[in-house]
Formats: sequence, structure tokens, C-alpha cells
Amino acid sequence: MSPVLDLERRIVEPLPDLASLTDDDLKKLIDDLTRQENEISYQRRLLHGKIDILRAELVARLQGTEGRSVLDQVDVDHLTAILAAKAAPPAPTE
Repeated sequence: MSPVLDLERRIVEPLPDLASLTDDDLKKLIDDLTRQENEISYQRRLLHGKIDILRAELVARLQGTEGRSVLDQVDVDHLTAILAAKAAPPAPTE
């Protein structure tokens, strides 16, 4: 299963009994959840970029380009590299 689908299908776990956690445990939990949020945000930005490209293609086709792709004159690999570089990569896991 892809990491994206794995993230989507993860069941949201309830918070533990906060009173039983030490300060260090709370800090670790905050760090873990922040890391998860950053990874999901990164994936969301990549997906939005792909969706934007696909929508532009569909609009161009519907506007009568006689079936030619608007991306025929665009270096898609270069555009993908640009979009990927603008998004922060997920933080390395320990």
C-alpha cells in the first residue's frame, strides 16, 4: 500500500490520559503529531499540484484544442521538479 493511502486509512487514535504523562512524554507526543502533520501537509501540496495540472489539461481539451494537450509545449518533468522543490520534503524519521 502506498504511504499516502496508508496515511488516509490510519485510524485517529484517542489521546492518552494526559494526567499520566510526564512533561517529556507530552513533548514527544507533540513532536510526533507535528511531524505527522508536516508529512500530510507535504503530500497534500503535491496532490494539489497534480490536480491543478490535470484540471488545466481538461480545461484546454474542453476549450477546443482539437485533442492536443496543453502540456505538449511544457516540460512536465521540469515543472514537476519545480513544484516538488517548492514544497518542503517530509522530515526524516528517526
